[in-house]
Amino acid sequence: MELLHRPRRLRTSEAVREMARETRLSKKALVYPVFIREGSGIREEIPSLPGQYHYSPDTICEEMERLVKAGINKILLFGIPAHKDEMGSSAWDDNGAVQQAIREIKKNFPQIYCITDVCMCEYTSHGHCGVLDACTTVNNDKTLELLCKVSLSHVRAGADMVAPSDIMDGRVLAIRHALDSEGFTHIPIMAYSAKYASAFYGPFRDAAGSAPSFGDRRSYQMDIHNRKEALKEIDSDVEEGADIVMVKPAMSYLDIIWQASQRTNLPLAAYSVSGEYAMIESAAKADLIDRDRIIGEVAVSIFRAGADILITYHAKDIARLIDEGKIG
Repeated sequence: MELLHRPRRLRTSEAVREMARETRLSKKALVYPVFIREGSGIREEIPSLPGQYHYSPDTICEEMERLVKAGINKILLFGIPAHKDEMGSSAWDDNGAVQQAIREIKKNFPQIYCITDVCMCEYTSHGHCGVLDACTTVNNDKTLELLCKVSLSHVRAGADMVAPSDIMDGRVLAIRHALDSEGFTHIPIMAYSAKYASAFYGPFRDAAGSAPSFGDRRSYQMDIHNRKEALKEIDSDVEEGADIVMVKPAMSYLDIIWQASQRTNLPLAAYSVSGEYAMIESAAKADLIDRDRIIGEVAVSIFRAGADILITYHAKDIARLIDEGKIG
């Protein structure tokens, strides 16, 4: 049989497979989420996220040293306060957990790029992402004022980038104006643009103590059925001045990642969330899967779909797999 085209020719050896590879992975594109708890001497494993830990500001540099050795220099910080109230006022406390951690990291590891999550849910006593009005719904415009205060507090502490995850209308524009008015025109905003009301967030809410005390977040996070709405949200954030847009979660939303990558010329981040991590870890613990191969395959799929940046609890594992030549 005379066949002109034999695709298997480019699969005959590892060397040719590497040369013909379409999707390339780099440790430079990985962002590692870190939980900072107010207090001291804290390094406690998170039950819902085995292998992930709560750190206090005075212990966080232990983890930074491990990240640097792994070749990872970008983190996303989440704060867990000792005190919560209706307004979430600990979020903009200049001596809050995140603010202290940023200063400690920058003093000891200036090469670490600190991105901070900007939201209220970890700080409010009710667990919602903003200020409640009399009928117990989140007041969008009053919440914007607080998000600006949080962003400014983080940046004054030394944050390199802010990442609003609240999903309030107009938040990117409000934060951009607040930063610019204080002279922080150089600080980028990574917007959680297409953030779905997903069941994959369960382990995070346990880790951050941020589960709503009543109701849910479907009045501000996106309906899982919607595709065009995600593109509309991305367009809106781009118009408001976002520097990076994001899709969250990742694994069940590869179609959205692909369409977003075709929609905008901005860098596109994808957040592989806590539930995605927990599923892999649970299946691996039960010896149902090859852990390393699954971690690698999931990461490759997200980049192949069009993501430029991957936020993942498996960042250190992915970095190791790249070093070992198993992916990348």
